[in-house]
Amino acid sequence: MSSAFKAPPTLPGALPLIGHIRAFGKNPHAFMMQLRQQLGDVAEFKLFHQDMVLLTGSAASEAFYRAPDEVLDQGPAYKIMTPIFGQGVVFDAPIKRKNEQLQMLMPALRDKPMRTYSDLIVAEVEQLIAGWGDSGSADLLEFTKLLTIYTSSHCLLGAEFRYELNAEFAEIYRDLELGIQPIAYVFPYLPLPVFRRRDKARARLEDLVTRIMVKRAEQETRSTNVFQMLIDAHYEDGSKLTAHEITGMLIATVFAGHHTSSGTTAWVLLELLRHPQHLQAVLAELDERFGEEGTVSFESLRQLPQLENVIKEVLRLHPPLIILMRKVMQDFQVKDYLIKAGKFVCAAPSVTHRIPELFPDPERFDPDRYSAERAEDKDLFAWQAFGGGRHKCSGNAFALFQIKAILCILLRRFEFELADAPDSYRDDYRKMVVEPGSPCPIRYRRKKNAETGAAGTDAETGSADLIGSIFQVVVDRDLCKGHATCMTEAPEIFHVDEHGQLTVLDERPAAALLEKARAAEKYCPNRAIEIVGDDRI
Repeated sequence: MSSAFKAPPTLPGALPLIGHIRAFGKNPHAFMMQLRQQLGDVAEFKLFHQDMVLLTGSAASEAFYRAPDEVLDQGPAYKIMTPIFGQGVVFDAPIKRKNEQLQMLMPALRDKPMRTYSDLIVAEVEQLIAGWGDSGSADLLEFTKLLTIYTSSHCLLGAEFRYELNAEFAEIYRDLELGIQPIAYVFPYLPLPVFRRRDKARARLEDLVTRIMVKRAEQETRSTNVFQMLIDAHYEDGSKLTAHEITGMLIATVFAGHHTSSGTTAWVLLELLRHPQHLQAVLAELDERFGEEGTVSFESLRQLPQLENVIKEVLRLHPPLIILMRKVMQDFQVKDYLIKAGKFVCAAPSVTHRIPELFPDPERFDPDRYSAERAEDKDLFAWQAFGGGRHKCSGNAFALFQIKAILCILLRRFEFELADAPDSYRDDYRKMVVEPGSPCPIRYRRKKNAETGAAGTDAETGSADLIGSIFQVVVDRDLCKGHATCMTEAPEIFHVDEHGQLTVLDERPAAALLEKARAAEKYCPNRAIEIVGDDRI
């Protein structure tokens, strides 16, 4: 390695044995913001005995997200989850097996199954708000937690978990969730009561999963949710997943979508109530799209740019995961720094999202950042609420879809107001997954008569005269996760096989396919597709 590379600058003041854990544990976001201000995009600190290197900014973040698993490995960074997911599952599995396991989850998150989820989500929201009455108050975060666990379990796991095991699954999930304690990073198997309950819940859930697998094997009809797909899946060597592995992957699926979606849903409503002008813009968009009786569907939810931009801005200011970690397995170069094997590196979305060069006036809530004219999210390693690169969250499309569906129902049925002072609603950085602090009180009043508006339609707009246009399809393979949205939009151009592998059937399609190609580019959840040379005619 060239001697031109230097070691990262190091934060002084590390205490013996514990390093900088006191300041970090008090408020990790504030600690990392200050660390970057002092030392720059690449900065080293210490947690207990471990050397940590914080990577922020677009260039350093890109190096983090694009690095192969053999260089930066997730597994050693998330041993805290092994007692919950199970040994040999996801982060505890060898790299190749872990990637095979994660790929097995993709079919349920692809475009076609997603189109069936809207009815389930709408029904869950309507059922929960049916008992609210005409007016009252509620703890918004507790409500969104309940709602997202119901919708996630129903859509992704199946009716058994939502209805037959509703109370028991909720209790099991709570005990697993409480097992995520900071001390578990270092001592995950201490004989603490909270860890004993965690382990008992994990064993009980595996028993339930085994029972349902036997029951489903006797049924003629096949479900299309994650659970069934894992039952039917097999590794490349032909072996099937065990009940132990399926249990762990089901837990991982729900964990990935529950807290992140519940906190974000709550923050969207809170920020809209703190910024009435944006609330009115979203309400006008909903009136125009749905009118009084319009149906919330997969297609209609894709046609809500105002609401989507609000969600993006919420995820910029309030990303639920503020630190993502990897262990350096091979010496790793970032910019002009060399990070030695054995150290840990971290990306920090909440810090990068507040860099003025990337997001001007970064503390300001401004959904217009994502308009076509400004497009402040065009840098895929600046806006990184769902991570980035090869390990970008596979459920990002489901999360956005779920949040939009929930908010469409709530905002069309009720008027809301904050119960406390607007500035009193803040992120709770003491949690591993950041959410609004509790309690999170709001007041609501049922709308007597919905305002009349033009009912939304899913009709396509007319296309321009494309005679003579020339364009090319470019795919970033590092970003593609196999959602297959592109194949739904433009099957003449894209094909995704059962293993999630994308084939571009025609890199220079006929001009008549330009609108389909643009739709594939627009709706790709990971923005892995670029249409070049069309001049946006």
